[in-house]
Amino acid sequence: MKFVAFERAKQGTGASRRLRVTGRTPGIVYGGSSEPALIELDHNALWHALKKEAFHASILDMELNGKESKVLLRNVQMHPFKQLVLHIDFQRVEANTRLSMKVPLHFSGEENSPAAKVDACLINHVVTELEVACLPADLPEFINVDLSGLVKGKSLHVADLSLPKGVTAVTHGKANPVIVAVVAPVEEVIAPVAAAPAADAKGKGKGKK
Repeated sequence: MKFVAFERAKQGTGASRRLRVTGRTPGIVYGGSSEPALIELDHNALWHALKKEAFHASILDMELNGKESKVLLRNVQMHPFKQLVLHIDFQRVEANTRLSMKVPLHFSGEENSPAAKVDACLINHVVTELEVACLPADLPEFINVDLSGLVKGKSLHVADLSLPKGVTAVTHGKANPVIVAVVAPVEEVIAPVAAAPAADAKGKGKGKK
């Protein structure tokens, strides 16, 4: 996915505010062997790009001063209540340097699994993205997760995923995190109605003198 950036001459709060008034968004590109570069982007084009999943989870082609370079989106600062991008950060990508990136998970086959179709279990997507480490050329836009084999009483973990070649999961010390949890339906138990206590015999204790 490609986008166009322009050099930004001035920095600071006042300069950034004036830039936004003109329909531009301030940003920065850092990493690699080059110094950080101040950039600006057309806000409307950026706003529409941010709605696309690929802009968040794939290597992007940035054109700056007629030259293209590979970058990753690293941070977006949004206005608290306006539809306005305040600032954006990109990281340069080098072909021989491994990177870490969160990649979206695309689930399929859930409705055909024995857990859902036969046992009416609740299928809970615990996470919807997975952090991975790989070389830039191996970075997938998304990871397919086939749920057609889910069964009652067994959840899906990171180790159960089929990751692309050269891609490893980053779990930050967790042994084998749950990706999808299978929750059995709650069975309604009707408690038996307790028998009414036998009524005391009429006149019990009466008539005694």
